[in-house]
Amino acid sequence: MRVSVSWLREYLDLPADLPAADLEQALVDLGIEVESIVDLRSTVTGALVVGEVLDIEELTGFKKPIRFCRVDVGAANGTGEPQEIVCGARNFAPGDRVVVILPGGVLPGGFAIGARKTYGRNSHGMICSAKELGLGDDHSGIIVLPEDTPAKPGDDARPVVGLDDVVVEVEITPDRGYALSVRGIARELAHALGVPFRDPGLAPAPGATAEPAYPVEVRDTVGCDRFAARMVRGIDPTAQTPGWMRQRLTVAGVRSISLPVDITNYVMLELGQPMHAFDAARITGPLVVRRAAAGEKVTTLDGVARTLTAEDMVICDDTGPVSLAAVMGGETSEVVASTTDVLFEAAHWDPVMVGRTARRHKLFSEAAKRWERGVDPALPLVAIERAVGLLTAHAGGTAGAEILDLDHVGPRTPVTLPVDLPGRRVGVAYSPERVVSLLEQVGCHVTRGVDRLGEDPGTAGVPAGGADVLTVVPPSWRPDLTDPADLVEEVVRLDGYDRVPSVLPTAPPGRGLTWQQRRRRAVARSLAERGYVEVLAHPFVAGSLADLLGLPADDPRRAAVRVANPLSEEEPLLRTTLLGPLLGILKRNLGRGHRDLALYEIGAVFHPCPGVGAPPAMGVDRRPTDAEFAAADAVVPDQPRHVAVVLTGDVEPAGWWGAGRPAGWADAVEAGRAVLAAADLPADRVEVRAAEHAPWHPGRCAELLVDGVVVGHAGELHPAVLAALELPKRTSAMELDLDALPAAPVAPAPTISGFPPALIDVALVVDERVPAAQVQQALVEGAGELLEGVRLFDVYASEQLGAGRRSLAYKLTFRAPDRTLTVEEAVAARDAAVARAAERFGATLRGA
Repeated sequence: MRVSVSWLREYLDLPADLPAADLEQALVDLGIEVESIVDLRSTVTGALVVGEVLDIEELTGFKKPIRFCRVDVGAANGTGEPQEIVCGARNFAPGDRVVVILPGGVLPGGFAIGARKTYGRNSHGMICSAKELGLGDDHSGIIVLPEDTPAKPGDDARPVVGLDDVVVEVEITPDRGYALSVRGIARELAHALGVPFRDPGLAPAPGATAEPAYPVEVRDTVGCDRFAARMVRGIDPTAQTPGWMRQRLTVAGVRSISLPVDITNYVMLELGQPMHAFDAARITGPLVVRRAAAGEKVTTLDGVARTLTAEDMVICDDTGPVSLAAVMGGETSEVVASTTDVLFEAAHWDPVMVGRTARRHKLFSEAAKRWERGVDPALPLVAIERAVGLLTAHAGGTAGAEILDLDHVGPRTPVTLPVDLPGRRVGVAYSPERVVSLLEQVGCHVTRGVDRLGEDPGTAGVPAGGADVLTVVPPSWRPDLTDPADLVEEVVRLDGYDRVPSVLPTAPPGRGLTWQQRRRRAVARSLAERGYVEVLAHPFVAGSLADLLGLPADDPRRAAVRVANPLSEEEPLLRTTLLGPLLGILKRNLGRGHRDLALYEIGAVFHPCPGVGAPPAMGVDRRPTDAEFAAADAVVPDQPRHVAVVLTGDVEPAGWWGAGRPAGWADAVEAGRAVLAAADLPADRVEVRAAEHAPWHPGRCAELLVDGVVVGHAGELHPAVLAALELPKRTSAMELDLDALPAAPVAPAPTISGFPPALIDVALVVDERVPAAQVQQALVEGAGELLEGVRLFDVYASEQLGAGRRSLAYKLTFRAPDRTLTVEEAVAARDAAVARAAERFGATLRGA
């Protein structure tokens, strides 16, 4: 919203010497964001004067029309001689008065003006357009001053074109639609500066007459609860918009169109009441205000034919819709150059309906912007009276005595406010009188009484057992004041946010993070410490992903939830595995030149609940019942949280120190072990064994088990999957269900022994189908309490061991908490461990 200070001064007595900084601070203190305050006089420097065109010579032989002009600028050029200026505009003639900037001046944007030779002639200065002066976007022609302009050649042109004013641009939040007008901003400044305010919305206006201005029927009083209209006949269709009005519209960013249309825009900016002007001669039959029929069409003023829905509101005549109500008028009834009879309409529309219509048609007009924020329903007759007065004053004509006003606006609902609530909420001691005074400044009607648990309010004082309350009826122009909290905000805002103490609240005692949150953080930290980079993928996937991953036809991961309004029709499903989106990110990074990648993600997957139908339809007119809530909850998909990693390239880079090591299935398995270790699950509860599970390579896939339950898989991805996804060979991955992991047991504090360990290595030959983890578990069980640690450090196979056999070498660490172990004790523990492995798997010591 842009408005000139001179316009504001018509409705409040701003101090003549009010600094721009004080004006800005007053608005900011009221909670209004100030985009800029610009003194227009400073935007153009140098001599900007009124000039009169004496004669024009048309220059030929150039690609575009060029004119050589002699302009009288009085004594402004120091000589009194006519100024010679080359100009390309063609909308002026000899005798017209124009705006001229002389050499040495600087236009907005730092455009310096000088004397130069161009098109074979000397040009001394420039004849200016509105765009060049920063007054608007019209660059089609220069500014031609009205004939009644009192300025003479050589006079300063700044006051003539409005460059002697100050322009304020503010950003209005959605809850303060009343401030999208001169009326609203002036009222706010009057509160802040403590100066009188003259409300143009309270101007006298005649009421409805028995004979309507035009026959109108409103069939939907919810979408339109007030409709007013008045006719002006016999206007001069050639009448021009006065310069002062055109100037104010330009400053506000509104393009001048014609006098009747400019008047509706001017009244909208002044009062905040959007209006529309119909050409009465182009309307056929009575007007009907109703909901549109689905598929009905109307061509709006921007020339676009729009297909309507049953929620849109339209104004119709006998030919059909002539206006998309509250958003934009129609072409068939617009004011044209020959219009002599104008029907002014001012109504009050449902904000929700207007907001939805504007978004549906992507038509965010200035009117729609105000309607969806809320407009004063008491304004229609005042706005029509103002528009009629302006039109008859500048275009003649006769205002019809008949006035239409179909008023179905209901009374405002009173709000009960405990008088001490503002003080309790913000920590400032507001007296009851101060609260009442501030609310009355806003325009509220306030009645003070006592609430005695359902009894009628009393009068003065607060007797025991009662609470001092205010019954507040908000003004018509404040539809945002509906709850006690809204009134509290107004009290604090008008009294001053700077009076509210800045006190940090005492944090309530809590239990800290849950064990699930601590586990997720530990898992993320563990993977990051191992070189994995966290990514966040979109949870949406294509329907073809299951085929690309090679999932079997009966795989439960094929059953996916479809999004009702997907961001992309190519990815309408919610993921059932993290691997699809994660591999997509891997591929994108490979395409950007990265070769060695290790990525991880912790996120939710979505599994539809079996046997449930569509969610119940719930309106917004009431609170859903418990049964409706339960039915809606039953449709919500199960959303377990998974962790997944993908890696490709070298996990250890090559260099002068030696060859690198490519990432492989073992690194993915180790990532799974790291996740389980970070989840504080003891090693004796974890098992890793070979498995076949898509999309992994059947011979290089391991399943991760906790207490015998499969919680995830890891290994190298299937070659067919890598080919389908265009990923490098040997790309590996791991995915694990974090929510399937049991809670970590309470671990006792470890006993730290100060005695030296006994280190013994054993190499066991077993069948190659025996998992190394199971052999390790047997060693742990057989070694007993003296075993402190066991680690697999070598796997070996050869012809000497025999076909189908392999050697597993483990490093065993023995230690006693209270003594130094003897050789005999360590060897006995080792032998017991080997014996258990031999008993269970037929293991033999290598070389024995």
